Amino acid sequence: MEKRETTGNNAIEVRHLTKKFGEFVAVNDVSFTVKRGVIFGFLGANGAGKSTTIRMLCGLLRPTSGEAVVGGYDVNAETEKVKLNIGYMSQRFSLYDDLTVEQNIRFFGGVYGLRNSHLDERLEWVLKMADLRGREKSLTGTLAGGWKQRLALGCAILHEPRIVFLDEPTGGVDPISRRAFWELINELSSEGITVLVTTHFLDEAEYCNDIVLINAGKLIAGGSPTELKTQRIKRPILEVTPTGGVVEALETLREKVWAIETSVFGTSLHVMVDDEEEGRRLIEQTLREKGIGVQHIERIVPSLEDVFLYVLEKDTPSSQQAA
Repeated sequence: MEKRETTGNNAIEVRHLTKKFGEFVAVNDVSFTVKRGVIFGFLGANGAGKSTTIRMLCGLLRPTSGEAVVGGYDVNAETEKVKLNIGYMSQRFSLYDDLTVEQNIRFFGGVYGLRNSHLDERLEWVLKMADLRGREKSLTGTLAGGWKQRLALGCAILHEPRIVFLDEPTGGVDPISRRAFWELINELSSEGITVLVTTHFLDEAEYCNDIVLINAGKLIAGGSPTELKTQRIKRPILEVTPTGGVVEALETLREKVWAIETSVFGTSLHVMVDDEEEGRRLIEQTLREKGIGVQHIERIVPSLEDVFLYVLEKDTPSSQQAA
């Protein structure tokens, strides 16, 4: 079958992709494109439909309707070619704990058709990339989360694919390992590799070139991190640091109709209002009446979490939860 070309500079094109399990709609009419060489973030809460979408794009799950072209191959008609031309790292790392580090690398290399000196070269590359030299004979199940994470990435890209799918790759690892892993992702992107990564950690979206937000199987927003933070929310957001309990302050302000959105960020609150000056006055007055002081109030650029909460609130409520 002849390879289908994606349009222009696109590595992935998704059109009206839908997945149903019986009457349950897990992914609902999703469309988006991913440019070559970018880090593309697919964000949403656990159960929003991220993993179901990525499994369809990797040829692991057949769509109910719609189409997707990945690296020039149709996920419906050319499933095996899609699998051979991508890298895929699942949220459970896809490793065999009872094999050694070297055995895992050689096993996955064999799956991708690597042999002899080429496999030896790629094995050395993974050991260096994952900082596992000297641990070749260690059982994979004994590795700390960060090492296992890097090993799983190495095994996923042994065959040097130009498109890599990472499904919740930083779950269950410490913050330092998360940061180091994102440095590896940036290195891949700098080499022209397209990376599609699903995550529910909104802070990780800052590392992405483009983002889509998904809720209950539907896309609810998309754009670059800067675009989402500067264009989605037009009203002022005030960061408020109370002198008393932040939870009490939150509950107090949430009762007021002029506090359009209110959420906790560490020891501060983010409060969306219609007017900045009037909002400052009302916040100070309301908290003072409750015996709560205010250390400072300042207008801030919305965070991605602010954006996500805002668009989630505007999205039509759904009783369905995607898998």
